[in-house]
Amino acid sequence: MPALNPPPDHEKLSAPEKDTPTFSPDNVSVIYVLGGPGAGKGTQCANLVRDYGFKHLSAGDLLRAEQDRPDSQFGNMIKEYIRDGKIVPMEVTVQLLENAMTEDIKSGKEGPASRFLIDGFPRKMDQALRFESAVCPSKFTLFFDCPEDVMQERLINRGKTSGRSDDNAESITKRFRTFVETSMPVVDYFEKEGKVVKVKAVKGPEEIYEEVKRRMGERGFEMRK
Repeated sequence: MPALNPPPDHEKLSAPEKDTPTFSPDNVSVIYVLGGPGAGKGTQCANLVRDYGFKHLSAGDLLRAEQDRPDSQFGNMIKEYIRDGKIVPMEVTVQLLENAMTEDIKSGKEGPASRFLIDGFPRKMDQALRFESAVCPSKFTLFFDCPEDVMQERLINRGKTSGRSDDNAESITKRFRTFVETSMPVVDYFEKEGKVVKVKAVKGPEEIYEEVKRRMGERGFEMRK
């Protein structure tokens, strides 16, 4: 992955301004996948990758990989933000996503019409607006709607085996609060534009996926054989 340019100072990260997005929505389909921590986004993304030919990009996974990269300029900063349940500056996240998309498209794996699921993004309005204007306008946001108590139970159980530093009670509480305060306004914004597909995520994974497939079909996405 291309290295990110270091920030000019400790307070502000710069990213080049663009007049047009890097990718055209005529050639690249981007679906944002949002839901609270533990809503089951990863499980459903795996299903869509298998059946619809999407490339799954997890903003969180890209950030965790960047923080562990030995020569990363932002590793320590990312580690602190994740530990505290805060959102990493959007310039970093958007650039990591663009790098990953560029690498995948150049590899030719996705063919002429590339499909990307971006999991756990955008988490704030500035991320959404920057990505839409600089990288690629999205088709819609797939939002998994799940009550907090259900998500918390899932995460506590996952934490027993995941090894993730943020699957603990204190970090989970912070992540819930962050999601409600910063990510729900993103969902509301796109919903007003008619660009949200909301799926109730309380039942089992198989039942939820049946609903996902139905809603994908309504938006013109068919399973690839």
